[in-house]
Amino acid sequence: MDMKQAAMQRHSVRAYKDRPISAQAKAALEGRIAEINAKSGLHIQLVTDEPKAFDGFMAHYGKFSGVKNYIAMIGRADKDLQEKCGYYGEDLVLFAQTLGLNTCWVALTYRKITSAYSLERGEKLVLVIAIGYGAAQGAAHKNRPRTEVVSAPLNAPAWFEEGVDGALLAPTAMNQQKFRFIYNADGTVTARAGAGFYAKTDLGIAKYHFELFAGKQNFEWKQP
Repeated sequence: MDMKQAAMQRHSVRAYKDRPISAQAKAALEGRIAEINAKSGLHIQLVTDEPKAFDGFMAHYGKFSGVKNYIAMIGRADKDLQEKCGYYGEDLVLFAQTLGLNTCWVALTYRKITSAYSLERGEKLVLVIAIGYGAAQGAAHKNRPRTEVVSAPLNAPAWFEEGVDGALLAPTAMNQQKFRFIYNADGTVTARAGAGFYAKTDLGIAKYHFELFAGKQNFEWKQP
């Protein structure tokens, strides 16, 4: 399974089997995290065999069960942190899918167990990603029509439409999909976050999907 296939097959999973992540998968994840941290400046950490974050009321309210492993999305606080966490976190989500693991982005319905990860001065925990072997494979979410999330001429290139369709596969908070992709006259693409809960994180996730399906070699991003 490649990353594009993972994006098409992956769904959010909230219930997990009582099964530790295999040594091989754990090593692969930690290697990927190290690579991402080195190039992004983030301080992402894999937390394993730690059930306290998901044993409280909020986690049960969010219908989480059996979660003992998660990825802590951590970085130095700045205006781009949420988007960076979304972008690089989704890389890990899809990579995990290729390893046979399931995931779910979690913004609020967990407890912060500060002894489970390390924060350096000026850093913050943005959110976590539950990870493990799902009790089931999850279900597809309902997508907004493509026309509601784009601004583009009728003759926009095929790669642009493919990128938008890929972005619509991306997980977003409360399935809001409050992002917008704009095809500019100079062939560049602008991505905008809408107003909403964790919208900047969602934008990072959607941009990762857009690049994956459009092909990074076909365009350049243009800042809003």
